[in-house]
Amino acid sequence: MKYTIEHSDNIVIFTLKNDTLNSRISADFKAELLIICQPDIEALILDLSTVETIDSSGLGGILLAYRQLHEHEIPVILVGVQEMVRTIMNISQIGNQFVFCDTVEEATRYVSDTED
Repeated sequence: MKYTIEHSDNIVIFTLKNDTLNSRISADFKAELLIICQPDIEALILDLSTVETIDSSGLGGILLAYRQLHEHEIPVILVGVQEMVRTIMNISQIGNQFVFCDTVEEATRYVSDTED
């Protein structure tokens, strides 16, 4: 799995650099998310702009992040979600649990705006 993790103030930006989020990489994806999804962060931005396909284990990883942070009212913001991935999320009825933004900058602004 190829990815980067950046910190901007108390916001974690996880950028996945694979074109597929599937069972082949989902265990590593979930392990990284468990490390960074702590109650002391302000928001998690998942940049999925390179992801063209996703399976149920990939969706499970994203839901893991949501569950870890939701109880602390910390948003998980999905960035650059391609149409096919968004369709699968909607069919799976999980799309309404996330905030979607086109860019990381837009997601960062969203977090700043919700603080006020």
